[in-house]
Amino acid sequence: MLFVALVQLALVLHVRTTLTDCAAQGARYAAAAGREPHDGVARTVELATAALSGAYARDVTAARTRVGGVDVVEVTVRAPLPVVGLLGPGGALVVRGHAMVEGP
Repeated sequence: MLFVALVQLALVLHVRTTLTDCAAQGARYAAAAGREPHDGVARTVELATAALSGAYARDVTAARTRVGGVDVVEVTVRAPLPVVGLLGPGGALVVRGHAMVEGP
């Protein structure tokens, strides 16, 4: 049982880290000059689908916002927690990526 719990923890951490990286890459893509937040959503979905599965890329949003007085793009990914068999926690995983907007 302890082994299954460790595998479960490793799987959740892997998915969280991968989705955080996908969200950050999508935010950087959308923050580039001439790009819009929807470009970041598409990039994040593409990366998450390639790295994990389309099931983890079904709820991706992006918006321009201000953090500390700086214009940024924020990409948010909401995904199910991966479970091994029927064991493990239920619920959702929410990760965000930010990038400073280039240009005016």
